[in-house]
Amino acid sequence: MARFGRRSLVGWALFGTAAVLSAAFGPGEDRPPQPVLRERISADARTGSTSGAEGDLLHGRVWSGPAPAATTVPSRDVLSLLRDDAPLPAPEVLGPMLGDLAGHPSLGQAVGYDVRDALTGRQLAGRSEREPRAAASTTKLLTGAAVLSLLGPDTTLPTRVVAGATVDEVVLVGGGDVLLARGRGSRDSVNGRAGLADLAARTAAALRAAGRTTVAVRLDDSAFTGPSLPQGTDAADVSAGFIAPVMAVAVDCGRVRQGQNGPRSPDPALAAARAFVRLLEARGIEVTGGIARARAPEEPSVLAQVSSAPIGELVEYMLTHSDNTVAEALARLVAVHSDRPATFADAGVAIVDRIDMLGVPTGGVTLIGGSGLGRRNVIPPATLTALLALAADPDHPELRTLLSGLPVAAASGTLTDRFTSQRSRAGAGVVRAKTGTLTGVSSLAGTVVDADGRLLVFALVADHVPSTSGAKSAGDAFAAALAGCGCR
Repeated sequence: MARFGRRSLVGWALFGTAAVLSAAFGPGEDRPPQPVLRERISADARTGSTSGAEGDLLHGRVWSGPAPAATTVPSRDVLSLLRDDAPLPAPEVLGPMLGDLAGHPSLGQAVGYDVRDALTGRQLAGRSEREPRAAASTTKLLTGAAVLSLLGPDTTLPTRVVAGATVDEVVLVGGGDVLLARGRGSRDSVNGRAGLADLAARTAAALRAAGRTTVAVRLDDSAFTGPSLPQGTDAADVSAGFIAPVMAVAVDCGRVRQGQNGPRSPDPALAAARAFVRLLEARGIEVTGGIARARAPEEPSVLAQVSSAPIGELVEYMLTHSDNTVAEALARLVAVHSDRPATFADAGVAIVDRIDMLGVPTGGVTLIGGSGLGRRNVIPPATLTALLALAADPDHPELRTLLSGLPVAAASGTLTDRFTSQRSRAGAGVVRAKTGTLTGVSSLAGTVVDADGRLLVFALVADHVPSTSGAKSAGDAFAAALAGCGCR
């Protein structure tokens, strides 16, 4: 199990503090007014070169908005609190306290939790921690860890235009970037790092250099295969903005209205291709005929390319905003690079296999995708805590953005509007956690610094809750108790 020196722990804390400070960018376009719109909200919640990795893409292997505003200043400075010599909470004190909190009626009778010391991995409290439960969007922790460990945090996803099968054709080739900008790309954004306008400008320049001003445009989105929506979702979820059909290329996660939560396109890849055609025509290139889907040639000439933000930043974005579409796109990449078909089911199997390879216990884990949409995605709380502890291990720097992407209590992402009550405010700025919400399901998994400066990892999963809004409040109180406790 991981052992940390002060330098390692302070380094981890710096990630957390920097993430809060960086929120000065302003409100992120993917953080909706309700804090869990990236997750499927129940009715009561509503009321309350072509070589290497890039070359592989062309042959079937695929190797954003700014951060949300910090509306609440962290209640304590994490850097000043974190101590590698801090005493451990006493299990005989912590256990009964958390048992009472986990027994809150709002959490229902099907509750599992696990709390461990991040330094030693020692269990401090738990109940049914190895029993699989519907994990909702805490599933994204496994997706993030799998893609980070497989591709690395620095890998980017290319969107390319290549020469087609005939001299008068070009092919738009999707590489898994579903966060393209409609206009020019921005180095300051994850959503929109790569821009269609830049791709069109470079394509037009390459065509003119070759003496061509008239082309037909084809679309190759064959990198992802199988159904475009996970089991348990349908057109109503697309219209509500919970998810877009998962395809190998998309603008702004398929949003119909740029930067706004709401309906998604029923065919994001085709919508991106149409936007590209309009931009190409605006640059003096005549586009003939309609857009047809066609695979790119085996060894194409690349005319233009734009690249996404690095995988590490995509994982941070996915976790902070709980973005289902990004999660499923990253899950497809895990499948492809595990030599599996790029389907939801194969992505789920590939993610579990990858987590198992990291040494994290996966007994009882079943995934049918990467976002956590649907009750068939089940994870024991002990798997979540083991993964979080591994991400804090200095021997696994490739996983570090799994921690830096966690929302900060009362400050960022899906926790912006939480941890504000008297029962939970002790966790503000100290708890960092991934939320999970489905109808009847509420989960929370992350890290917390206790009152003595000890770094703990925790997971709380309840999958038969009578009230989603009440369960969230009870979960906040559970995590806040860890933040406020010396418990000796």
